[in-house]
Amino acid sequence: MQVMKNDHERAGSPGLDRPDLGGPDPAPVFGMLFDAYAAPLQRYLARRVGTETAHDLVAETFLVALRRRETYRPEAGTARAWLYGIATNLLRHHVRTETRAFKATARLAAAGEAISAGHDGRVAERVDAQQRAAQLAGALAALSEADRDTLLLVSWAGLEPGEVAEALGIPAGTVRSRLHRVRRWLRANAPEIKTESTKDNSSGEEAGESARR
Repeated sequence: MQVMKNDHERAGSPGLDRPDLGGPDPAPVFGMLFDAYAAPLQRYLARRVGTETAHDLVAETFLVALRRRETYRPEAGTARAWLYGIATNLLRHHVRTETRAFKATARLAAAGEAISAGHDGRVAERVDAQQRAAQLAGALAALSEADRDTLLLVSWAGLEPGEVAEALGIPAGTVRSRLHRVRRWLRANAPEIKTESTKDNSSGEEAGESARR
């Protein structure tokens, strides 16, 4: 699971980090925001719900942001976190589509195992990456919506835990605790997956509830 840190490094700049959206003509600043964040947002959403739906969601995200620009408070969070928060809310209307896609991908794991059992090592190596992706998809499908959003905003969108907290409107401590719990659950339920999603860089806060609430 590749973390999209480079997108943040390319897009982030002092002027776009916490812009003033309250001016009389919002078009210039929104044009810059679109140029900076639309492409990484598109890639993130495409991994979750497919390219076609992602295109629509990106467009809708910026339309919603434009209409609600007066609600953005630079002192409360970055523009990037705000945009990803809007996109996440829109994405939740497509959660059934996403879950079905993850489950369909997960079925490839069994097919891949059958193929590798009957072929030589070189063929097995070629299907290994597909198997890992399928196994990860099955684990993601088993997570609750809130846990999946938190994990993927960090692992696929490359947001920092503080930005995830801003995007989801929850305390930063909740994000760290949730990440710790979910990563621990992934290690227990999909130990063969060696990805960024299972690396626990959180504060180590314990939570008594399971990954599926």
